[in-house]
Amino acid sequence: MIKHRYLPPLTDREWLVRHLRQSNHSLIGAPRGDHDLNPGTRNTSPLTRAAVLIPLVVHVGRTSILLTRRTEHLAKHPGQISFPGGQMEDADGTPEETALRETEEETGLRRRHIDIIGRLDDYETRTGFRVTPIVAILTPPFNLKLNPGEVAEAFEVPLAFLLDPVNHRRHSLICEGNKREFYAIPFNEYYIWGATAGMLINLYELLENS
Repeated sequence: MIKHRYLPPLTDREWLVRHLRQSNHSLIGAPRGDHDLNPGTRNTSPLTRAAVLIPLVVHVGRTSILLTRRTEHLAKHPGQISFPGGQMEDADGTPEETALRETEEETGLRRRHIDIIGRLDDYETRTGFRVTPIVAILTPPFNLKLNPGEVAEAFEVPLAFLLDPVNHRRHSLICEGNKREFYAIPFNEYYIWGATAGMLINLYELLENS
């Protein structure tokens, strides 16, 4: 179980729901994004709306986050670690609906297994998306049927590992002639970085400060 510093003993589910249910927290009063670590680089062009699901899998005695690895042939972000999700469609109506639809399309996870408990602040990417992260609890057992056209594999990372600041890194690369910094959270053979790592850092900050 996660160690809860300021609360009496709670199950992970109770603790998570208490902090995120119907929450509209904002630590900085503006969308988060790749510009957090790169001041002055916020995208001023119109952004495409998107949503992802942050699936918290509550096992007996431990909680993890379900992540996916994108297939190598995709045009955008091939092979990267991501949350299930994608671009909003007009018929969706809400980011929650987008996250549920895309999650089922990518992983085969049915909606009846997903209990939405809140949102994180929107996250703006350098590539032109404004992403709404939808936080949800999954209670096993459930089956996945990955879409081979989009998802190479799905795996879980312990939430305690992701919420430990010891595991949070800041790396950099040269992009279009400019140095760009980004968050990274390496886990075993997986390199979680970019927007996915940024949203995980935002989840950590929300839980740490609420």
